[in-house]
Amino acid sequence: MIEGCRVEGYAIVSAEGMIANAVGVMPEAIRNNADQRFLQSELDRAAVIVHGRHSHEGGPRAAQRKRVILTRQVPSLCDDPAHPHSILWNPAGTTFEAALSRLGVTDGLTAILGGTEVFDLFLSLYDAFYLTRALHAKIPAGRPVFSQVGIHKTPEDVLAGAGLNPGRRQDLDAAGAITLTTWTRTEASTAAP
Repeated sequence: MIEGCRVEGYAIVSAEGMIANAVGVMPEAIRNNADQRFLQSELDRAAVIVHGRHSHEGGPRAAQRKRVILTRQVPSLCDDPAHPHSILWNPAGTTFEAALSRLGVTDGLTAILGGTEVFDLFLSLYDAFYLTRALHAKIPAGRPVFSQVGIHKTPEDVLAGAGLNPGRRQDLDAAGAITLTTWTRTEASTAAP
């Protein structure tokens, strides 16, 4: 657990557990307005948003949000010249706590948006993970939400293996077969990336 911060992950996945196609692009098949409304309302609560270089939540308030962007292109930490209120962070160069400190974030919600390596990095730290499924969407040979997802392991298997427990499944968009399950941890983890 990162002292004073609540870590929550957010992902929408295809039937196979994919977040993007083979070249890293989120296809229209898993884009959904109801999911976007849910995500934007959740991000309004966040003190900081964490994602990889190719992930971005968009939306009308995106430019005002503090964010940490994971990259191997910097030695440790630096300001992101392309986005105000953002820093670039290489986990191999310094701690996540140092990244939060550089942004002036000492508590509140840390929202993790992905990609695969980012979701993996925080797996032991999630207080909650909001897994949205586009049940009819197919992304063959895509990029999984977690690296362990494959023919014999679902995103739900990975979350359960990390100590998270599922809540009741909700329909975000019944007509579009878009469901949401909130996975929560019963006790806080002590590991930090």
